[in-house]
Amino acid sequence: MAPKIRHDAPAFTADAVVNGEFKTVSLSDYKGKYVVLFFYPMDFTFVCPTEIIAFSEKAAEFRKLGCEVLGCSVDSKFSHLAWINTPRKRGGLGELDIPLIADFNKEISTAYDVLIDVGEETGATFRGLFIIDGEGKLRQSTINDCPVGRNVDEILRLVEAFQFTDEHGEVCPAGWKKGKKTIKPTVDASKECYDGGTKALPRIILVLCSATTATVKNYHIKLESKVRRVLQ
Repeated sequence: MAPKIRHDAPAFTADAVVNGEFKTVSLSDYKGKYVVLFFYPMDFTFVCPTEIIAFSEKAAEFRKLGCEVLGCSVDSKFSHLAWINTPRKRGGLGELDIPLIADFNKEISTAYDVLIDVGEETGATFRGLFIIDGEGKLRQSTINDCPVGRNVDEILRLVEAFQFTDEHGEVCPAGWKKGKKTIKPTVDASKECYDGGTKALPRIILVLCSATTATVKNYHIKLESKVRRVLQ
């Protein structure tokens, strides 16, 4: 069963490569911090290194938010280390600023329901990504099919947005970025996000009237007036 939003994220303990060394990591190690846990299909592939390197290069920005990034695949810790020790110009990862977890027994991938069960990649993982808050609750999950990589800046934006709502209790509209306007989650206050909720109405009414008779036009003028009163 796939993990559910607002429920506890599945706990795990596994071997990993951290700063070029073998270590054991657990989700509980990061209690009190946000965690971005991302799965990728396999080591020594094509899209995967672009994602892993992109996350590694943004790791410091995530840490400024009190968030750690963890990569995970079903490869062994030895495969991870060999890939890290391979220069990037030869298809390797080079030095990384994030841990790579070795889910060799596939327990973590099964718990997060990202294992591929069809096609030639059966047994590897889809590009699953999970944002876990400081209380260990799952706040966001996405799963991509293998051919398409993810946008690290969007993941960073989501972490910022969830943390803002945690702290301030307001909600973030579509495309929200840090420093932009948010919405108070009440009927009256939410109208402020749309400048009172009425600016778009004349444009909508005008489009409708342009294709109707004068009689229908008068009806729409009356309708506009009623809608304005409701939104005020």
